[in-house]
Order: sequence, then C-alpha cells, then structure tokens
Amino acid sequence: MTLIDRISLELGAQEPWPKDVKLFQPYEVEQILLPDNANCLAIQAYLKMCQLDYNVEPRPNAEAMSPTLKVPFIKAGRFVISEVEGIVQFINGKGITLTDTLDSEEKSNMRAYMSLIHNVLEMAELYICWVDNETYNEVTSVRNGSVYPWPLNHIQNRKKRSQVVKKLNTLGWYNKKLEEVYSEVETCCESLQTRLDGKPFFFQHGPTELDALVFGHLFTILTTPLPRSDLANIIRNYPSLIDLVKRIEKDYFKKEIKS
Repeated sequence: MTLIDRISLELGAQEPWPKDVKLFQPYEVEQILLPDNANCLAIQAYLKMCQLDYNVEPRPNAEAMSPTLKVPFIKAGRFVISEVEGIVQFINGKGITLTDTLDSEEKSNMRAYMSLIHNVLEMAELYICWVDNETYNEVTSVRNGSVYPWPLNHIQNRKKRSQVVKKLNTLGWYNKKLEEVYSEVETCCESLQTRLDGKPFFFQHGPTELDALVFGHLFTILTTPLPRSDLANIIRNYPSLIDLVKRIEKDYFKKEIKS
C-alpha cells in the first residue's frame, strides 16, 4: 500500500459508517470454498458484533475484484478494503472496536491466537481442498470451475491449484501427510479450548474479532459437506468450541446449527 493509499484510508476512517456497505464474496451455494467461506463468515460475524449494517454481494469473479485478489472485501463509500485484518483495522479506525477494554497483554494474546487460526486452520482447509485428491476431484474442481465455461474452468482450476500448492509448499504444509494435518488441527483446537476455558467468549468482557474468526472457520468446517468428515469430527471433540459456535450463531445470526 502506498503512502497516498494509507493517508486516504486514514481520512476515510474518520467518516461515519456508510449505509450502503457491500461485502463481496463468491456465490455460497455454487462456488465458494472452505477457507474463503470461513473468512467471509468471520467478517459477517464481526460486523454483526459491531452492529454495523452491510449487504452481501455475491460475484463470480469476487477474487479478481479484490484489491489483494483475496476475499472477503468490502466497499464502504469510496473505499475498498480486503481481508479480515484489513477490514477490522478499517473499522477500528472509525473508533468502532470490540477490544477497547483489553489490556496490551490480552491484545497481544488475541493477535497470537488469530495468527494460529490463519497458520493452522486455514492452511488445513487449503490442504484438504486443493491437495487431497478425493476432495479436489469431488468438490473443489467442481465448485471453483462452476462459474467458467469449458475449457476455461479447467484452466482456472489448474492455475488456482498451482498457486495454492506453491503457498502451502512455501509454508511447509504441502508435503505433510493427511494424518499430520489432522494432528495440527487437533493441537490448534486444544489450544483454543484451553484459552476459552469454559467462558462464553475468549475474553471476559465479550466477543472480539478472535471469536468472530474462530466462529467463521469452525462453523464452516462443521457445516460444509466434504468427502472426508475428519475435520468436522475433530472439531466435535471440543465441546467448549462447539458451544461458542452455537452461541454466536444464535445470538448474531438467529439460527441454530447441528453439531
């Protein structure tokens, strides 16, 4: 981001929250994949926790429309902001925050656990979708290519798979065995459940972006039909996390989910 872009965003942050904010993401039923759905749902949860209005705008080319080529992204007035951290930072810049009661150590802990989710849960989701051949053939290739005509759908799938494999390889995930991926997820869930420690939310004063992010990923894993149900089964072994997911779904989305 250039200096001009940063100054522009800082000035935009001083403006009131627009009434016509749009959250762009791929089509939920036909197209969106596990990690993108998780992050899009996390931002929806965060916006609801902050009591900010928005409208979901599904687009077949949502990734290409994003300034960072990643979803979710929002259009707030004349500003377009992408990805979970960027959107949260933009909202915080308007003086709207869920962490003003946290001390510096708690904020540091929150950021560490959010990094854990991105570095483990999101990587596991990418691995399952793009490296596991059964899931790729039955789900990923069909959904990712659904909005493109033949043969462009195959070209787009190969291009996207190559990008994800390169990322996973760089981060040391591509050569993991499936059992190792599951073990990483279990360790992550154990850490999250220990931190939650039976509380309604991760921090005593109420929900934060950490709760929204955990909800987005766990709810998506629990409710997305996949050839392999191992990830969802792992989540179900952590009752405090399941309770958190149900609580946020009921309080902010007014529905119950099946666990």
